Amino acid sequence: MITAPRVFWPSVILVTVFVVFTAVFADTVAAAITTVQNTVIGTFGWYYVLIVCGFVVFSIRMGLGRFGDIKLGPDDEEPEFRLSTWFSMLFAAGMGIGLVFWGVAEPLNHFASPKPGVEGAPQELAQHSLVQTFLHWGLHPWAIYVVVGLAMAYAIHRRNRPVSIRWALEPLLGRRVNGWLGDLIDVVAVIGTLFGVATSLGLGVLQIASGLDVLGVVSDPGNWTNIILIGAITALAVFSVTTGLKRGVKWLSQINMGLAVVLMVIVLVMGPTLFILREFVQSIGLYFQNLLQLSFDTTAMERQDGAQWQGWWTTFYWGWWMSWAPFVGVFIARISRGRTVREFVTGVLLVPTAVTFLWLTVFGGSALYRELFGSGGGVAADGSVDTEAALFGLLGELPGGTVLVAGAVVLIVLFFVTSSDSGSLVVDMLASGGTTETPVWSRVFWASAEGAVAITLLLAGGLSALQVGAILIALPFSVVMLVMCAATWKQFGEERRRQLRLQRKMERERLTAQVSQNLLDEGWTEPNGSEPSRTADGDAVEDRV
Repeated sequence: MITAPRVFWPSVILVTVFVVFTAVFADTVAAAITTVQNTVIGTFGWYYVLIVCGFVVFSIRMGLGRFGDIKLGPDDEEPEFRLSTWFSMLFAAGMGIGLVFWGVAEPLNHFASPKPGVEGAPQELAQHSLVQTFLHWGLHPWAIYVVVGLAMAYAIHRRNRPVSIRWALEPLLGRRVNGWLGDLIDVVAVIGTLFGVATSLGLGVLQIASGLDVLGVVSDPGNWTNIILIGAITALAVFSVTTGLKRGVKWLSQINMGLAVVLMVIVLVMGPTLFILREFVQSIGLYFQNLLQLSFDTTAMERQDGAQWQGWWTTFYWGWWMSWAPFVGVFIARISRGRTVREFVTGVLLVPTAVTFLWLTVFGGSALYRELFGSGGGVAADGSVDTEAALFGLLGELPGGTVLVAGAVVLIVLFFVTSSDSGSLVVDMLASGGTTETPVWSRVFWASAEGAVAITLLLAGGLSALQVGAILIALPFSVVMLVMCAATWKQFGEERRRQLRLQRKMERERLTAQVSQNLLDEGWTEPNGSEPSRTADGDAVEDRV
């Protein structure tokens, strides 16, 4: 039974039309994607930069301000998941597969082809490339997740609303969230989540195929290899998502984190360890030193070259994170019951950022060290970087390189499955009107739909199509996020005022009871000989208070 047909069917129809049309007219869609890419990036790049900076300010204000002690759930409730499990689940869902894909490739790309306007010696270019990568993976993406996750966690756990994006906007929209406007918001969230997850799945498959090529399992992988891989891994995701949140998704997230930590430690120990540790500290300092300038940089003075670079990197990332925001926001809201706003913001904004910086320094720093002081190999003679194979090129030169490459492929597969099953779970809840108990067939359908969208995007233009798809889908949802910020601020303000009224009432009652007891101790009685009143309505006690 379909519990929310006005959300489910429009979403199904839109996804089906896209998949069928792209499969039949792949070349037409590819040409359209190129045209739209130039239009949207050229027109809205500044807008993406501005609002994401606003999300960072909003998130920090929520965590540090007067709303920090608001509980995301009943006041006396403990967190549903212990801290380590909670962190593993939100990190694996938030950007695990993307970090594996871009951890080596992005710093090398920035080093080989610096942002327009950036010049200097190779060491300066290498340093800038790592700091630029920090920008794309640091506070900004996690702030985007905080905006959606915080609003949803409050609506779900504090106000007992269904798991649906529309309810995060209830403080502003009121009853209209039950009408066509609420349906439209949820349809946008479903489509955005589906395409955002499909983008990550497409990136993962490209990298898995490249790893299998390095291992000699496949030769010159093409579209059919990618299709088969997506089909096989989607089947694993289907199996995981049918087991639910507290079994399949939870276990896979913990396994992912364990394997990722093992791989990172191996590269740290076997690579240029001292350089990595020094660079980690230095890059964090440079990141915060240049955070304001980098955050608002739109490469305006570089004109066409700057716009192209911006679209390929920063605008893509901000769009990608916003297209992922419904999925990750709802998912981390679902697993954050019982935490305070301050705990939520600290856990989601700061801790993953620190771990992400360490990951990027270990892998990206090792690759840059090899280019500056070692044998090179990450950047070709013509200045190009094999983005999909960059990680395997680094691992292959370490002792036991073949085993490490195989382990990395397994890690990517597991991250792929985790992203798909978590995304399917969230899409299923959104398309079902917010219910957490959805039928198995529905979970299977949405997991399969993600695989189908990933296949069609790859057929329509590969990596470029994946990036453009993420940027486009984020545009309508960015408006929803702005309204969500206003709604959260309004709701938290009302919650805080209720808390203050309750605190003042309890304080008056405490003082009244204390004065009443003091009067008894002094032997004072009412004129009729009765004890003084212990309530705030007793005149004698009120006079003493």
